[in-house]
Amino acid sequence: MAAPGGARPLPPPPLLLLLLLGFAHGAWATATFVVKDSNGTACIMANFSAVFLVSYETRNGSQNVTVDLPTSAKVLNSSSCGENASDPSLTIAFERGHSLTLNFTRNATRYSVQLMRFVYNLADAQVFPNASSNETRTVESVTDIRAEIDKKYRCVSATQIHMSTVTVTLRDATIQAYLSNSSFSEAETRCKQDIVSPTTAPPAPPSPAPSPSPSPVPESPAVSKYNVSGDNGTCLLANMGLQLNITYTQRDNKTATRVLNINPNETTASGSCGARLAALELRNQKGMVLVLQFGMNASSSRFFLQEVQLNMTLPDAKEPTFRAANGSLRALQATLGNSYKCNAEERVRVTQALALNIFQVWVQAFKVEGNRFGSVEECVLDGNGMLIPIAVGGALAGLVLIVLIAYLIGRKRSHAGYQTI
Repeated sequence: MAAPGGARPLPPPPLLLLLLLGFAHGAWATATFVVKDSNGTACIMANFSAVFLVSYETRNGSQNVTVDLPTSAKVLNSSSCGENASDPSLTIAFERGHSLTLNFTRNATRYSVQLMRFVYNLADAQVFPNASSNETRTVESVTDIRAEIDKKYRCVSATQIHMSTVTVTLRDATIQAYLSNSSFSEAETRCKQDIVSPTTAPPAPPSPAPSPSPSPVPESPAVSKYNVSGDNGTCLLANMGLQLNITYTQRDNKTATRVLNINPNETTASGSCGARLAALELRNQKGMVLVLQFGMNASSSRFFLQEVQLNMTLPDAKEPTFRAANGSLRALQATLGNSYKCNAEERVRVTQALALNIFQVWVQAFKVEGNRFGSVEECVLDGNGMLIPIAVGGALAGLVLIVLIAYLIGRKRSHAGYQTI
């Protein structure tokens, strides 16, 4: 929205935007949700307010809408206290087919919301006017919501959970699972947003980082073909092998590096198509979720790998839930209508803790005609590879030329040494 007077202000950051929208919509009204077992004993209690910022497609392009979690929301029967070896879960339903699910897990000392899932129904025209689809969408993400056993999680500050096309903001949250007395504990674990860092104590001197523990390097990953289609046909076509390079802290405080191949035979692929976003989502039965999101620049008519998200569990890590994301990448670029191809291994640095290694990539986003790759734009790495034989050939040719010139000069001088009698 343009500002009065013609000057266009910088867009507010997502958290500020959600706060402003929350006040405008009268959000932040908290509600209490309880899950009980078959004996009527409470095992999960949660009290919080939530606002959902959803990006969806209309016939006129992308549009954002905010959805408030109403105080009339109800706990569904699919919620569970974790019977039959399953993990506890809280599912809250509201309006016309929308729901929020919190899946809990625990170890010996603490519990956490391992996964948050949001389901929204685009057929709800009151919430999603002029939506180009009437399907029900599901997005999910790991979270930083965790507390010690027999303590409640408490977070007054606004907390954001990003889920692809949806951003969930919780505020004034009190959450506890694995209840021991059917009510919130007096003791609590505060979220890091609520904790003010002390300013009086001098900062501790930095300690040298331990050397990463080497891990065996696996063979190159298998190359697989991925196809993401929407209402208007294929929006993403890719052939590539994917490899994760993860650095993390183990339970003994040693730094370790793991290199993991994405096995196409153990991975389920899905995705979504938008006017300016095309996403490929890969997940396996171990809970790994890898999202590659391609964007486009309409002014330069180019597409590129814009964002990489990874959520997975590392059993030997100090923080078993590993999450990394970067939405400001500019990798695998090519002109719209063309394809990007690279036989050499490409390394995309996502964060300090994660690098994505891509092998034999051939990708095209958005303008994909006839489900086939368009004209190829070669990567710089492949071009550099061709320079080596060219340089060697040029050097050999130059050497032959120098020898030939030296030979001719030598012959001329030898003839000049004789006189006619």
